[in-house]
Amino acid sequence: MVIMPSPSLSDDVKQVIEVFQRLFFAPYDTELIAGADEPIYLPATNHGDQINRLYFREDFLSSALHETAHWCIAGVDRRRLEDFGYWYNPDGRTPDQQQIFEVAEIKPQALEWMFSVACRQPFRLSVDNLSAGQARASEGFAQAVSRQAVQWCVPGALPDRAELFIRGLMDAFDNNGVIDPQHYQLYRLI
Repeated sequence: MVIMPSPSLSDDVKQVIEVFQRLFFAPYDTELIAGADEPIYLPATNHGDQINRLYFREDFLSSALHETAHWCIAGVDRRRLEDFGYWYNPDGRTPDQQQIFEVAEIKPQALEWMFSVACRQPFRLSVDNLSAGQARASEGFAQAVSRQAVQWCVPGALPDRAELFIRGLMDAFDNNGVIDPQHYQLYRLI
């Protein structure tokens, strides 16, 4: 992993980082950091101090929200593992590998979508497989992400840290209507 010089961050990215730090730094010893060439989560044990580091790509708001979504879903055991112990096949996946990728990405992308709505930012599904000629998400993947986001609009359904983060983003971006299933209809993804 290469960490680039401190990027000039937009106000929106700064707000997202501030919300994350305020909510999660002390109770989880975790910080959200911009400037990586590739996103990665490094638990404290991987670099010899007490701070877990969640790096997102360059200065991209969508990367910050996506990596935070993975972190909000990961349980205690996964947060002890580099990149939460997930496998990752790089761009150029076979159709079978892409299917596995999509199944693993339903919940993180549904949360990223909700975080994006809270930040008043556009959201686009990521298939992350451009060199294999796949630029658009499959309809099944889009349906699954939409269905998951709608399910999380039910009171008490969101993972605890995700709910805290959404509420923090809603306050920071003065946006109260985030947990409404109308935002997460399939037509908004395709």
